[in-house]
Amino acid sequence: MRKSWLFGGVLVFTSITLGLAARAHAEEGGPSQKSLEQRFDELDQEIRILKRKRELDQEAAENAKKATPIVKYSKSQFSLESADGSNFIRFRGIVQADHRLYFDGANDIRNRSDQRAGDLDVNGFHDAGDSWLIRRARLDIETTLFGKYDFRITTDFAQGTASVAYAYLDARFDPAFKIRAGKFKSFVSLERLQGASDIKLIERSYVANALLPNRDLGIAAHGDLAFFQGRLDYAFGLVNGVSDGGDISTGTEFDGRKEFTGWLFATPFVNDTSVLSGLGFGAAATYTDASGERNLNFTDTTPADATRNGLPSYRTDGQNTFFRYSSAAVADGARIRVSPQAYYYIGSLGILAEYARVIQDVSLTTGGSPPAGGAGSNTSFIPNTGKALRHQAWHVTVSYLLTGETASFKGVKPSQNFDFGKGWGAWEVVGRYSEITLDEDTFKDPTGTSFTGAYANLSESAQRARSMTLGVNWYLNQNLRAAVNYSETRFDGGAGDGVAPINAAGTNVADRPDERAVLTRLQFAF
Repeated sequence: MRKSWLFGGVLVFTSITLGLAARAHAEEGGPSQKSLEQRFDELDQEIRILKRKRELDQEAAENAKKATPIVKYSKSQFSLESADGSNFIRFRGIVQADHRLYFDGANDIRNRSDQRAGDLDVNGFHDAGDSWLIRRARLDIETTLFGKYDFRITTDFAQGTASVAYAYLDARFDPAFKIRAGKFKSFVSLERLQGASDIKLIERSYVANALLPNRDLGIAAHGDLAFFQGRLDYAFGLVNGVSDGGDISTGTEFDGRKEFTGWLFATPFVNDTSVLSGLGFGAAATYTDASGERNLNFTDTTPADATRNGLPSYRTDGQNTFFRYSSAAVADGARIRVSPQAYYYIGSLGILAEYARVIQDVSLTTGGSPPAGGAGSNTSFIPNTGKALRHQAWHVTVSYLLTGETASFKGVKPSQNFDFGKGWGAWEVVGRYSEITLDEDTFKDPTGTSFTGAYANLSESAQRARSMTLGVNWYLNQNLRAAVNYSETRFDGGAGDGVAPINAAGTNVADRPDERAVLTRLQFAF
């Protein structure tokens, strides 16, 4: 009994003691617990502040990045552009150093005065002259604003003069609708639309260089039609109009009449995995109605005046003139050009072909230089001398990359750059046949019965030229190219040695001597 009482007393005492200790501990620990929670809150607030500060720093860095222009350099360009890529200015350039070596051929400069022509032989010729020249030396500046407005200006310092090769604005409102205005290549010749650094041979064919227009001033709508999934390109232009092969810098429009141009080109299999994926074909045409001015003589006029008759002269691969109109002939009426064209690229093989036909209304005039001491001109059209002359040209160009690169309408990118013992760049062989045939009526009188040389004279101009050109291109890298071409041109119907007039029947016509030349080029482009 006594033990039970003692056990109960100990239990009660222990309970009271533990309760008092717990209460005391709780009273002592309350302030510490409260201080710890407050510290956690303060740390959380500091973390939130640091996190927001980091976000603000990132936003500031992003804004600074957007405002900081980016300088880029690649094998094909130098550029300065905004961070979002919507605005940029890009610099390109090309230098072509050429040499022309003639084994046979003549520089026919009859009808020029002795002061302008230099020393001539008894027939009015001198041999085609070997020479070094800078064929092109261009600096190209391209600018884009707001991702859709392009401006391009290209200056050319070759041939000892400075000129503007391109100066135009392109507004890319939609891939299917773009507007180009200024000085640009007319959308006509397929070969002409290749860049100067991308053409396979040193000089372009008779189609591009002789019959179809080069650069002109005006406006054009162009694009690729979305309905055809980018497989049909078009261009329609209204331009000043230039004579065959003409450049607006050497033959400005002067009679107020404009020329219409149209171009359609289809690549129906371009997005397919097919042997026809590299096939493209189309057609182009131009139309104008223009009246030229009398081609004044070389002594009294500047070189630019000779183009005001609205008529061209034609040159060989070696850039020697083989045809010119008489000084009495002028453009007088419609000029219509049509040109079907195509290319095909498969693997390392490339083929490009074009045909061109021009119908030109021509008349004869009287007059010439203004009267001595007077103003104006006594030029007038001779009645019943109007003729519609029809000239045509065509070419086929075939290229093959021996080193296996993929051929295309644009330039060649070597699979390996030239480096002694490591790589030999890209090698390409090229061949072209090209010819031009002039209307026989060009060399006849207005009635078409005798070869009197009214519009052009067979004793001074050939009726037909046929050129075969073989070439080798060595692409040391994407920027540097060396080229060698052998060109042989044969002439039919006229411009032979001798100054005797052609008889009415044309039986004493002699052919112009053949031209054989080796053309070489070292090209740097970026």
